Amino acid sequence: MSKPMVAVVGRPNVGKSTFFNKMAGQRISIVEDVPGVTRDRITADVEWLGHVFTLIDTGGIDPRSEDSLLSQMREQAQIAIDMADVICFFTDARDGLTDDDREVANLLRRTGKPVLLVVNKIDYQGLDDSLYEFYELGLGNPIGISSVNMLGFGDLLDEIIRCLPESDSPEETGGERIQLAIVGRPNVGKSSLTNRLLGINRTMVSDIAGTTRDAVDTEFISEDGIAFNIIDTAGIRRKRSVEDNTLERYSVLRSIAAIKRCDVALLMIDANDGVTEQDTKIAGLIHEEGKGVLIVVNKWDMVEKETGTLEKTRKKVLNDLKFMDYAPVAFISAFTGQRVNTILQQVSGIYQNARRRVPTGVLNDVVNDAVNDLQPPMQGGRRLRIYYATQGGVQPPTFILFVNDPDLLNFSYERYLENFFRKMMDFSGTPIRFQLRERKKDGKQ
Repeated sequence: MSKPMVAVVGRPNVGKSTFFNKMAGQRISIVEDVPGVTRDRITADVEWLGHVFTLIDTGGIDPRSEDSLLSQMREQAQIAIDMADVICFFTDARDGLTDDDREVANLLRRTGKPVLLVVNKIDYQGLDDSLYEFYELGLGNPIGISSVNMLGFGDLLDEIIRCLPESDSPEETGGERIQLAIVGRPNVGKSSLTNRLLGINRTMVSDIAGTTRDAVDTEFISEDGIAFNIIDTAGIRRKRSVEDNTLERYSVLRSIAAIKRCDVALLMIDANDGVTEQDTKIAGLIHEEGKGVLIVVNKWDMVEKETGTLEKTRKKVLNDLKFMDYAPVAFISAFTGQRVNTILQQVSGIYQNARRRVPTGVLNDVVNDAVNDLQPPMQGGRRLRIYYATQGGVQPPTFILFVNDPDLLNFSYERYLENFFRKMMDFSGTPIRFQLRERKKDGKQ
């Protein structure tokens, strides 16, 4: 299931990135005492009191842009409105209430989304009195914090958790709907494929890279009676290509958000270009998020072919994406419709594989067979022993191995176990994860 999203918005230099970095536990966004230095949207998963949500640092306002600062602020706030479940509106206690704050507050008040008014830079006693003027914004009780000193973070996080939507389990939603994200570089045919899958011109199609600005959701039922929600995203560009284009930065975030909330991602690759550096980065995002994936090589009709071209290209794609060699590869033409009719069936299969649960008895038989076929290597005179295995979760399938010493599992043997699991069970299209837990000789963990 996708995580709720919490966006941090506000005018430049109010401490948004400092707050984000403290929450993320590391310095991810650039922090500098100059407005507009955060060049790209950044996200991080945050946990508080057992609740996990995705925090969005919505920097990127560029005061040197031809657009007015206020119009950029409105656009930034609109991104939060579109994507976030909760909005944290940051203001500055030292500057006091400004006209720009009032403008953005007017926009946020009409959203219907939970908006938390955060007054930052309450760094010393006496600034608390400045909270009162912010009641004028009509956004409820201001929450005073200091991003630098992490004062008031607990109160703010408690309020965020209180405002988060209740997460529904599949059993509670009254039926499955496969969330399908179509992602890739600009101009690889994402919108054309969406239109083919839907059979209608649902999204605008153009040969100009970057036409699709937003992630567009479309729900439908396939001919097989399977419910889908297709998320057609804007293309993910290289960072250097988007540095000076605010709108493109928003598109990148929407694409990343689509990956986070999908069940299966269609990674589209241009057959003429092959796997590029940016394709590899997008694939890495999908893999790290543990999502099911189908690699779609588009524009196959434009490739000159001879005997064995398809299989040769398949091996080249998977070799270039070595960490994703579990992914099926489909060769299509969104323009002509070639092989497009096979995609939804493949997606459904990947979705089922990602949700596959293996009975504990079967799982332990597989582990025993794997160990019998190839003993773990010796390290420092000791050998890894796997006592027992159980499945800890799905999407992606996660297996817990109880062992004598987790440090004895090296990368090559873990890779061997993964390949053995895949040979014995169908996990095509989904990553699988192993978690090791130490079990003492007396059976205690």
